Amino acid sequence: MAISVAGGVKPGKIIEIEHRLQAQLIVGKGKPVSIPDEIYSNLEDDANKLEIEREAIRARLEKQHKAQALYKAVSTQLISSVNRAIEHQLSSVELVLEHSKLDEKQVLLLELLYSKRVDLARIRPLVIDLPWLQRDLINMINSPTFRHRRPKTSGIQVTDIKLVLNYIGIENLQALIPYFCLRHLMPSGQPQLLWVTRKLWRYSVISAIAAQALVELHNKDRAFAYSCSLMSQLGTTCVISNCAKMFDTTWGTWLREASASRDKELYDAVMATEFPAMDVYQQALTHSRPLNWQLLNSLNFEQSRLTKTFKAIDESLKYADLDEDSALIERANCFARVYLLKEAGNITSAECRLMYDYYEISEQELLRLSAKNYRKLELL
Repeated sequence: MAISVAGGVKPGKIIEIEHRLQAQLIVGKGKPVSIPDEIYSNLEDDANKLEIEREAIRARLEKQHKAQALYKAVSTQLISSVNRAIEHQLSSVELVLEHSKLDEKQVLLLELLYSKRVDLARIRPLVIDLPWLQRDLINMINSPTFRHRRPKTSGIQVTDIKLVLNYIGIENLQALIPYFCLRHLMPSGQPQLLWVTRKLWRYSVISAIAAQALVELHNKDRAFAYSCSLMSQLGTTCVISNCAKMFDTTWGTWLREASASRDKELYDAVMATEFPAMDVYQQALTHSRPLNWQLLNSLNFEQSRLTKTFKAIDESLKYADLDEDSALIERANCFARVYLLKEAGNITSAECRLMYDYYEISEQELLRLSAKNYRKLELL
């Protein structure tokens, strides 16, 4: 490259590459590379069956001109109805928050875990107030993976949350709790979204591993960088989750009404209608980054280090203007984007170099980042 783009106003080509990754996550049909501890593995059979059923119906409709015309009309009307509802909901941060699984207890937990002095006495009541988190931590400590780390009474099931937190320890809690919080926030229960959720989950995991590598190299705050990088897809997660719920509700209502009418062609037309991934992708481009910090603002965490970092990333026109926290998170996200695009054969060598140049990733950093295993996040 004759002229360096390092750190300046973001060039259009960088934006296009980043949008390409977002499209790959939300719109792309390919299934993600399998990783250990796969998220929502119980939905995989349902997702495959739904995909097969829809493909069979569409293949049959293509052979029937009248049915195909009905399918297009019904599908267009259904998606239009869903999109209107989505636009209304995403126009208000409060509405997005209301329909998400995020609350102030989760954010406060993250804050306490990356504070300079972590106090288990303050963490315990918050964990107790989040039954899903308490269950996940109890299951973790009683799992074969963790049991060998416990004292001689390792055969006994531990259910007392005070003992659970003490056994796990502060450093492991700093890894486990943000991980479980992100899993909880991911879209769940919707088979048609399984592959999107897994791709988004994997992107978050790769970003977190990359952030850990940069932290090790530069001797920075490990707990904060890890939590922040994991949660940097908070806005995208909430957009997709809200859209999925809206689609499921509308699609389910139309399907029940079509079934009650005993109109097989109408039922097939509704059944074959897919989640409007391209429309959702456009909504994610508009809303995801602002929602990262606006959702935290709505929970009264305006002064949080997490909020300030996400706001700086959203509002800064130049990478060079970012503070140290925000710059490190952006370098980790850059590496994750390039990694996933390379894996899919969706980026050239010149484009990789352009990305690394803009985000000022040094050769030393690239060597450290490239040496990491991105198939599994080490939690313990």
